[in-house]
Amino acid sequence: MTLNKWTVALAAAGVVSLASVANAEERASTAVNALTSTTLSGYVDTSAQWNFGTGNANLPPYRFGGPSKADGFNLNTVQVRLENPLDETEWAAGYRVDLWAGPDANTLSSQSILASGASDFAVRQAYVALRMPVGNGIDWKVGVFDSIVGYESIESPANPNFTRSYGNTLEPTTHTGVLASYRFSDLISASVGVANTMNPMINDRASAPFGDEAESYKTYMGSLALTAPESMGFLAGSTLYAGIVNGAADVYENSLTSWYAGATLATPVTGLRVGGALDLLDAHELSGETWALAGYASFQATEKLSFHARAEYLRDRGNQKFFVSYSPDDDLWLPTSPDEVLSLTATAQYDLWKNVISRLELRWDHACDDPHVYGGKEVNNALEQSGDQEDAVMLVLNLIYKF
Repeated sequence: MTLNKWTVALAAAGVVSLASVANAEERASTAVNALTSTTLSGYVDTSAQWNFGTGNANLPPYRFGGPSKADGFNLNTVQVRLENPLDETEWAAGYRVDLWAGPDANTLSSQSILASGASDFAVRQAYVALRMPVGNGIDWKVGVFDSIVGYESIESPANPNFTRSYGNTLEPTTHTGVLASYRFSDLISASVGVANTMNPMINDRASAPFGDEAESYKTYMGSLALTAPESMGFLAGSTLYAGIVNGAADVYENSLTSWYAGATLATPVTGLRVGGALDLLDAHELSGETWALAGYASFQATEKLSFHARAEYLRDRGNQKFFVSYSPDDDLWLPTSPDEVLSLTATAQYDLWKNVISRLELRWDHACDDPHVYGGKEVNNALEQSGDQEDAVMLVLNLIYKF
């Protein structure tokens, strides 16, 4: 311990003790070490969007889309991440906080139960990370964390396409609870967890006054991932993934099970990867069906240029229909999407600037069973549809700066 002359003088006069000075310096050193191991990162997500045709009152209801972004320039999200990741020690500890600002923060809807109204701000993730030296090591997340199911992320830069799929829209986004992850080997890993609800609202409850379930009712989740080893040749690194989340969901006012299965496969063609995803919702005690099947392809043409494609089919009908909105005037839940939708998305990405993702995307959504669901200048209502198109076509330029 190194003491300056002023500290020595105060100690000699009995104003301070050398022990207290040592303790203070130790606490300060601990705080400085914790601060220096924290990393700051994030991104700024912007876009310019053009929707073909006239009238944007009724657009495909995939997540983070909608009429408010049509035919104009958009700020989508600003994410700021503070993280102290787990190190390699046996009893490692850390944390992660992902903060969102901007219009997409309102769509995320993770505001706590004490919040009132939209605020263009949301906590995407905020958890304590812990490791227990059991076997190969159990990693824990305690707090608010992303859902364990899904091919796409709610974090835009992590996705092959700018717009989200219907499957991503069907999935839960975030949970408040506890998640444990364990890697049995390089081939097999698994996660299990328990949360308050399937809903993103922080500190939400399935019991009264927020829901009708018992106070002990919780949401349970589990996933299994298989990763191809190096011995499998060109398939090395390919993954198969399956997950399930079961709990309470506000949209159905009862319990819901979300099933997911997905795969990402390497191919013999250099730079080409393909994938597929199936999302299935089971709204207990309700008739109907809700599922989405998607196929993906990505090709890295050069170091800076890549191409990405997605084809998706959505089936959503019956009493458990997911894409609905409540109309106070009619006192009804009204469909915002037809029962059958075919969607094709093509994305070209060219990383011209350092730290910038720049991509141009063309998306086509086709109403297979209803020719008048999209477009129009009035929102569809319970008595008649105000849309005038069976196809919704959109072109968007997306620029994301990552820091």
